[in-house]
Amino acid sequence: MQFDLKKHIVFEDNDVLIINKPAGLVVHPDNTYKDNTLSDFVVENYPEIKNVGQSLRPGIVHRLDKDTSGLIIVAKNKSAYDYLIDIFKNRQIEKKYFALVYGIMKEKKGIIVYSLEKKGKVRARLSKTSKPAVTRYEVIKEFGDKFSLLDVKIETGRTHQIRVHLAKIGHPIVGDQEYRFRKLDPTKLKRQFLHAHYLKFKLPSGENKTFEIELSDDLQIFLNELTKFNI
Repeated sequence: MQFDLKKHIVFEDNDVLIINKPAGLVVHPDNTYKDNTLSDFVVENYPEIKNVGQSLRPGIVHRLDKDTSGLIIVAKNKSAYDYLIDIFKNRQIEKKYFALVYGIMKEKKGIIVYSLEKKGKVRARLSKTSKPAVTRYEVIKEFGDKFSLLDVKIETGRTHQIRVHLAKIGHPIVGDQEYRFRKLDPTKLKRQFLHAHYLKFKLPSGENKTFEIELSDDLQIFLNELTKFNI
């Protein structure tokens, strides 16, 4: 996909980039996607990041799924990379997502705790042996008896954690083709309704910062349609 990195930079200092990643853009190369990833565009614009961190994911300290949009952090130097990896490991970064799910949540605010493990290259599954993954959610708005918009906070960062956890409790994310159930997907949304809208952490410089962004255009249009037709 065509991607102008400069237009998507939310914040930049000497140590980090905060980027608003669009849906459809893979974060780093893997066995399926070799070129035109976020890390490719980062190195193209910041050649000095090429040798920061792992070779296939320069500067990348966490990830978002291809079809999840929103805020992602990139380290610009080794000391920032090491610092960010450490605070992620110690859960010192607060991350929140907007997620639209099927159905009406019985509990309007709750915690989901299930262990997860990777299954193959692109999928995750519940596990009885792995460490627990923790997801907190709160209902923001309901659309009739069909959909609920959630604000989701993850305390752990397992592969596909939010998607698997919400599907497990019977409320899969709208548009998610991987973890839906009972063929529930009457919408025309082209990807899962999941958007990383909030980050709060201490920068390598020592400054405490909070970053917030609105829904991406495609997701906001979809919500507007639900409201328009009183769904």
